[in-house]
Amino acid sequence: MAKGRSLELYFIDGKPDGMLTAEVFNWTGHVLMTPRTRIKDALGRGEAGYTGVYILLGETEDGPQAYIGEAEDLGTRIRGHVTGKDWWEVAVLITSTANNLHKAHVKYLESRLVEMALITKRMPLVNGNAPTRSSLSESATANMEEFLETLMMVLPAIQVDMFVNKAQPVKTNENKNETTASQPEFEINSPRLGVAAVATIVDGEMIVHAGSKGRKEWVGKASWDSGYKSLRDHLIEAGILVQDTNCAIFTENYAFSSPSAAAAVVEGRAANGRIDWKLKGSNTTYAEWEAAQLAETDTPT
Repeated sequence: MAKGRSLELYFIDGKPDGMLTAEVFNWTGHVLMTPRTRIKDALGRGEAGYTGVYILLGETEDGPQAYIGEAEDLGTRIRGHVTGKDWWEVAVLITSTANNLHKAHVKYLESRLVEMALITKRMPLVNGNAPTRSSLSESATANMEEFLETLMMVLPAIQVDMFVNKAQPVKTNENKNETTASQPEFEINSPRLGVAAVATIVDGEMIVHAGSKGRKEWVGKASWDSGYKSLRDHLIEAGILVQDTNCAIFTENYAFSSPSAAAAVVEGRAANGRIDWKLKGSNTTYAEWEAAQLAETDTPT
């Protein structure tokens, strides 16, 4: 089990949608996130003059998009983007608290961030291809990878989830047997619809297994389930869900945040995953299994 970390968010304006900083205890990194409407105030802060990497987030008529860059003086570079790029609405400035990142460090970080964004395909990049990594020593490379590991915890916490890869490695039969021994499997089966999906709960996420079959097309109609449809469309675009003759097949294990999100993608419509997922080989719903788990932890008062 991963060890816990402490994240400190400071809302500079006292507003959840204003400027904020994010730091982690014993991490050298520092993140400043600002809406474009507060860019003058953000660039007046000391860390805006540091060496670092940055992410611009916004939307065009084609949908959301992002740009990743690096600079030895972030403030100067961002000022150029104020006049040169009109589509972005949020800037994320990533530096170190002691301003001890140098040009080679940030070029490495920029390249790795672009690589990661291109792999997850959660947000189209203006960048295009990943820039070449800078040449760092073995120890410096290890330091930057450790820096990135913590950054990947911080960014999703401030709603920047474009680097989160929900695709999970396909386990070998030996490892799969070890997993299923401690984690029960759930299934959704409907031969009529061509649906045959299997999933397990791991670290609070529902992982639908590679090879699972879902409904070929999205059939949901209600506007409130459009988020699930967008997720399904993303999986198809990323090649994680491939439409076959009669179904859509998962090419990789994929982690969903809830049983309902997993069920909706599998069934091609909004769904109550707590009812639709059944304990494999039984008629026990996920909700009934969950209730039984809680009952086992109850202690007399």
